[in-house]
Amino acid sequence: MQSIVDAMYKNRTLVFGHRGASAYAPMNTIPAYELAAEQGADGIELDVHRSKDGHAVIVHDFTVDHTTDGSGRVDAMTLAELKALDAGSWFGESFKNIRLPTLGEVFEAVGQRVFVNVEIKSESLTTDGVEQVVADVIAHHHMQQRVIVSSFNPLALQRFRGILPDVPIGFLYAPNMPVDIQALMRQIGLPHEARHPYHGMIDSAYMAWAKGEGYRVNTWTVNDPIRAVELRDLGVDGIITDKPDVMLKALRGA
Repeated sequence: MQSIVDAMYKNRTLVFGHRGASAYAPMNTIPAYELAAEQGADGIELDVHRSKDGHAVIVHDFTVDHTTDGSGRVDAMTLAELKALDAGSWFGESFKNIRLPTLGEVFEAVGQRVFVNVEIKSESLTTDGVEQVVADVIAHHHMQQRVIVSSFNPLALQRFRGILPDVPIGFLYAPNMPVDIQALMRQIGLPHEARHPYHGMIDSAYMAWAKGEGYRVNTWTVNDPIRAVELRDLGVDGIITDKPDVMLKALRGA
């Protein structure tokens, strides 16, 4: 596992496109991911749900209301129903009729060009099967060495680790969450390779602790180039951003 993680980072701060290059194209769509790759991003970050009929579908929210012309929960809709939605017009007329992608379609489009931070969306103590679906797609596309799987739900990470133990996992968290998920993570004692905190939580003391525990640190969502340089200099391993081109220029002069 450690060799996979080390090969991914290569002693540099990686830049991940947050839901793709989402400042310039509709989030969590193939155009946003392809643009992130074209801008030179090391990776992309995306959000996965299980559809009603068992497909790994990319949408941020638990409903489709915000980023499509439809309404309803993702897990209550079939893949065909989700594919019928317009996921681009809300962002701009030039993206009209862009469709929600599956995880497999993202891997096929950019999986050999960028690393993929796969965030499992889960808000329950029990599972709807999303972990199994994600694991199956990763294995089918032989992406075990090109992904890191993350979630705000420690139990989802625990379930995924039990299914596909050879894939790195990262624990997502933010300040002032309604449930103390950090306490839950400590309680279940799940070994994991990375921490994914909100960037405002990071300072030198945090980084000293994280490195002492052996964690890689990938942080979100950073769009200020000055803050990005600060985080790099603190030793952050990955920066998740809506603007990969801006972050690359700040960090590497690209």
